[in-house]
Amino acid sequence: MRVQQYVREWTEQPVRNVLAGMVGTFALIPEVIAFSYVAGVAPEVGLFASFVISIAIAITGGRPGMISGAAGSVALVAADLVHEHGLQYLLLATLLAGGMQVLFGLLRLQSMMRFVSREVATGFVNALAILIFSAQIPQMLHVTWHTYALIALGLAIVYLLPRLSTAVPSPLICILVLTGISLAVPMPIHVVADLGALPTGLPHLTWPQVPLSWGTFQIVLPYAFAMAMVGLLESLMTATVVDELTDTHSSKRMECTGLGISNIFVGLSGGMAGCGMIGQTVGNLRYGGRSRLSTFTAGAFLLLLLVAMHRFVAQVPVAALVAIMIMVSISTFSWSSLREMVAHPRLSSTVMLATVVVVVLTHDLAAGVGCGVLLNGLFFSFQVMKLVQVRTEDTPDGTTRTYHVRGQLFFASTSVLTDAVDFQGTAKNVVIDLADAQLWDISAADTLEKTATRLEGCGKTVTILHADARAAKLLATLGHPNLLA
Repeated sequence: MRVQQYVREWTEQPVRNVLAGMVGTFALIPEVIAFSYVAGVAPEVGLFASFVISIAIAITGGRPGMISGAAGSVALVAADLVHEHGLQYLLLATLLAGGMQVLFGLLRLQSMMRFVSREVATGFVNALAILIFSAQIPQMLHVTWHTYALIALGLAIVYLLPRLSTAVPSPLICILVLTGISLAVPMPIHVVADLGALPTGLPHLTWPQVPLSWGTFQIVLPYAFAMAMVGLLESLMTATVVDELTDTHSSKRMECTGLGISNIFVGLSGGMAGCGMIGQTVGNLRYGGRSRLSTFTAGAFLLLLLVAMHRFVAQVPVAALVAIMIMVSISTFSWSSLREMVAHPRLSSTVMLATVVVVVLTHDLAAGVGCGVLLNGLFFSFQVMKLVQVRTEDTPDGTTRTYHVRGQLFFASTSVLTDAVDFQGTAKNVVIDLADAQLWDISAADTLEKTATRLEGCGKTVTILHADARAAKLLATLGHPNLLA
């Protein structure tokens, strides 16, 4: 990236970007605390992570104006690790996930995200919404009626207030009102202090207190890989949304390495891995935040608020967080996808549903995306395979038969050619015309070679016409360059 461009991404419209970043902080706090308890960690773990990520990725990231923090998708992946092995294992997983993300960017593997189709992305967000909602259910069991009343009031504030004014984020008003009520009228409810300690100062460098043995890495590596892939997926999806909203381009490779570097710092600061946050990013853009300064401000102002107001934050009712997370799950879910299931091709809907089902059953967002991408590839191959056609043409004297092949020949479609060839026919000369066909892999070339060999074994003369350079190269690789006419 050119130095002039990088400096401009820090200095353009500083006042507007600082104000937008401050608003983004208010939108960040309630969700980060809520995501922290989803992951089963103290609020300070998510808040420190969001502070460190925002500062670090503002410097190292590739998408100006994007807000990153301790997001729900990564929290959901990390929850089982925390519940079974504790926070220290999460810190090691965060370090490893950051290293994987840096490697992902250095190897330019961000282009692999192009294989994540719209159906898979829709399934991803729908499954994420379902998991976020299901994570709230334990907080609504075995509680008094006061909790249900506060959740209902919180939802009313979150949904109705924006109709009157959007000057202040409604989740923040929800927290202020419900906290005020719980302080004025003492009632048997859970508060944020019950979830764990809040930060009162700057984070400090730490190292995961776990035995560095092969057994430890066997436990941590699957979670680290899932956290890395889910974080990259959500960050790159968020960066794409910002590109479209701002009509600009960003460096996806730099975003991958920047996220990895940020998560390494997070792990060394006692925080949980994070990634891009779509809701906060869109809010930042809405209030004019387009530069790296807005991202930096969101993190710096977050720490300032926590140090100055940690006693108030400790008294926030958990019911307020539940209400906010229910709103997040509802707004995250793609309701239009339910209508589209009827209008879209059946295979597309199958990919989306399979992604949702795998994620919900396994609580592994990376596994769901992997399943969706695999199904998409299989269905695409099946559709392309059906386009392959083989037309037969005989000379008037019946001595020569020509097979005109049309379409893409690869591992899944070569059987169409084999099935069309009559090995026991009376024609002594066989021509395979590839003028309208393309060979894409060794499997196709191998099938072509074996077909010609079988025909020659039946006493026929075989000629292959109009093969392109790729076919010639593949046949030469197999050691049969002389098959082509």
